[in-house]
Amino acid sequence: MPGYATSADVLEHMNKALLRSEVSKYGHALGLPALREAYASSLNSNVSKNHVAITAGCNQAFYVAAMSLCAPGDNVILPLPWYFNHKMTLDMLGVETKPLQCDPQNQLLPDPTEAAKLIDKQTRAIVLISPNNPTGQVYPPELINQFYQLACDSGIPLIVDETYCDFRLQNEQPAHQIFEHPDWQQHAIHLYSFSKSYALAGYRVGALVGSEPLLREVTKVIDCLAICAPQLSQHAALFGLTNAAQWKKEKRKLMYQRADAFRTAINEGEHGYSLAAIGAYFAYVKHPHNDSTSTRVAKCLADEANILCLPGDMFGPDQESYLRVAFANVSEEKMPEIARRLTEFTV
Repeated sequence: MPGYATSADVLEHMNKALLRSEVSKYGHALGLPALREAYASSLNSNVSKNHVAITAGCNQAFYVAAMSLCAPGDNVILPLPWYFNHKMTLDMLGVETKPLQCDPQNQLLPDPTEAAKLIDKQTRAIVLISPNNPTGQVYPPELINQFYQLACDSGIPLIVDETYCDFRLQNEQPAHQIFEHPDWQQHAIHLYSFSKSYALAGYRVGALVGSEPLLREVTKVIDCLAICAPQLSQHAALFGLTNAAQWKKEKRKLMYQRADAFRTAINEGEHGYSLAAIGAYFAYVKHPHNDSTSTRVAKCLADEANILCLPGDMFGPDQESYLRVAFANVSEEKMPEIARRLTEFTV
């Protein structure tokens, strides 16, 4: 989550909104109409508020999508390494995860040709995360569009989790062209996190964008899980969406300055660690300790070098050689210190 606080303007708006009686009452299961309208407008003219559901964070958005699409015994394709909450959600629902191996020689980008080989009669969705968690990799628009075409050809939805999309360096350019298709809602589901973009992580506010028939099912699930996303959080998200564009732009620039500083520190250090991928928020780092598990390396780094990262084996099988580093919460001037500690550290 962001290490900085949300903007002062958003906080001031929240303070005022807190005094309004409606924020303590139930809202519509799909969220504030004004927020749904504003978010739809921010995406594309082919998206309306009737395609938008506001959720209690992006994790809930994925959960309600999976519950709405899948039954026990179905399967969903996840690129490997995967985001562990996606995998845990599918496990809890009795849905099989089909791993789509991402080749380190191809910058850990998923291959739509390989994905096509995994689709069978029980496949209910293909999932992408871009910018990726855990690798940070930003998928090229043409790659996402290829996956969308695969979904159309296969008659299944493509779920694109874009939690970190506002931290892409080229954010002014569309991340993909999915919403330009008039019938995009037939084969695409978009997930989003206001929590990350506006530093509202603890307030739990995200979004799911999909077809109206899907949202009818989503409404049932949200009503049973939380009834509605927190009202105060939705007011904060609406204000941020309509008033904090410059603040968000500055934070995006900050994230890329930190990414560049981390990239330089790792590439210039003599420690044996190397970058498998880096992008928005995260770096996926290959460690040199071939005789140790990623869990042991991560624990030793925390205990002995005061560097906190996550072991690769949290993100699926065959990830023992990797660590996920969230560089976004570390200031630029501290990046050389990370490299120095890695150089001195031994397992």
